[in-house]
Amino acid sequence: MTALVAVAHGSRDPRSAATVHELLDVVRALRPSLDVRASFLDLSAPLLGDVLRSARADGHRSAVVVPLLLGKAFHARVDVPGAVAEAASPGLDVAIADVLGPDPRLESAALRRLASVGVRSGDRSLGVVLAGAGSSHAPANALVSSIAARWAAGSGWAGVEAAFAASASPDVPTAVERLRARGARRIAVASWFLAPGLLPDRVARLAGGDAVVAPPLGPDPEVAELVLHRYASALTPLARTA
Repeated sequence: MTALVAVAHGSRDPRSAATVHELLDVVRALRPSLDVRASFLDLSAPLLGDVLRSARADGHRSAVVVPLLLGKAFHARVDVPGAVAEAASPGLDVAIADVLGPDPRLESAALRRLASVGVRSGDRSLGVVLAGAGSSHAPANALVSSIAARWAAGSGWAGVEAAFAASASPDVPTAVERLRARGARRIAVASWFLAPGLLPDRVARLAGGDAVVAPPLGPDPEVAELVLHRYASALTPLARTA
């Protein structure tokens, strides 16, 4: 069977890799017969190239690399294809799946994380910041902004503002200020991050000590289903070339 090689960015924060492994445990529970392997682009082990070479050594003739990335920023457009090309082997056919976002399952997971910290729809006193990493690639930021606008239209909250931890604006304090100007007396932060780390911690700190902060998407069942969906979508054209 074609291996599923999930690749995350990687982080010096051990919570990040641990969360990736927890998510892939859910993927394995959904598909026990599938060989699911974790890998990283940088800062965490094992690296993507090493895992692809290991899959080939273990007898696999094909693999699908599933980027555990929420948007098509630099890592998805440059780093992942580059790492796959570096690890190219004549005995292993590799397809790269699409990134996880956009997809309604990610939004459902983010809303569940908000609910887990007590946030409910229809609360006019509440303003929600949807916080993502931020990118120099404008379409990746626009994705987060479009989700915030959609939530604002149907949530019943005082407002929803997108904000970014780095490389894009508005930042979190600006988003909080805008929400308070609209009458929000309380602030909640929804996480557009897959796993904990430096940037989610920065978001929580900038939101202020009185803000309610939802955890990252993490090992959510719908996120795991999405990983398998991306794998299956990339598997079909790979099978045609086999």
